Amino acid sequence: MSQVALLTVTHDLEGKNIELFKQVQKGLEDIYGELFITISDLSSTELVKEMERSRFKVKIIPKEGAAQARREVVKFGLTGQSQHFHYCDFDRLLTWSKNHLDELKNIVSVMPNHDYLILGRTERAMNTHPMEWIETEKITNKICSLELGKEVDITAGSCSFSRECAKYINIFSKEKMTDAEWAMIIHRIAKLSVDYAQVEGLEYHEDTNGIPRIISDSEKWLGRLQLSLIISQTALKIGK
Repeated sequence: MSQVALLTVTHDLEGKNIELFKQVQKGLEDIYGELFITISDLSSTELVKEMERSRFKVKIIPKEGAAQARREVVKFGLTGQSQHFHYCDFDRLLTWSKNHLDELKNIVSVMPNHDYLILGRTERAMNTHPMEWIETEKITNKICSLELGKEVDITAGSCSFSRECAKYINIFSKEKMTDAEWAMIIHRIAKLSVDYAQVEGLEYHEDTNGIPRIISDSEKWLGRLQLSLIISQTALKIGK
């Protein structure tokens, strides 16, 4: 059985991802030794029931933002036995396993070789995203690359880490966004290695990864710019 546990989170009011989960469930359950998910208390009851019928260990949490949900699933994962963890946003995980399952299997198999592994996108995968994501994330990724001393794409919603790293994250993670925070905790506070790998599977699919509410193009750009600022500021402040 795999040494790696899956950690994922979701907030899905209408259960839009139930059918896709059913399609990829077996593939996911074959890859990971343990599977943990936190689900917001506002999510579809049908989704909760579907997850509870699977091998996933399920924890319902108050809706307090993505960062807090991520922290909760790390804490939840530490109740298990796994020595390594793969974090991936649920929507990203579903499209990755549907379209690039062999790649997912291969990257999970090497995760135990790393303390902390940032998973970013290939150029092709990045270019599947909306332009406001691509352009604003260039800024975030440039700043994080300068801080880490290597080129990274840190905003793709996926990373892996050892149990030792998970304990540091559990103690020190407190920021509004975790994308850069976790890597900087490991780099600056734990002083463990932070590595990087690119994958095809973190590509963008509007029907699964898109934002459901309708907003103007200007609001889309401003929203992504604000996220970029928060993540970039976090990269600079952690551990200094």
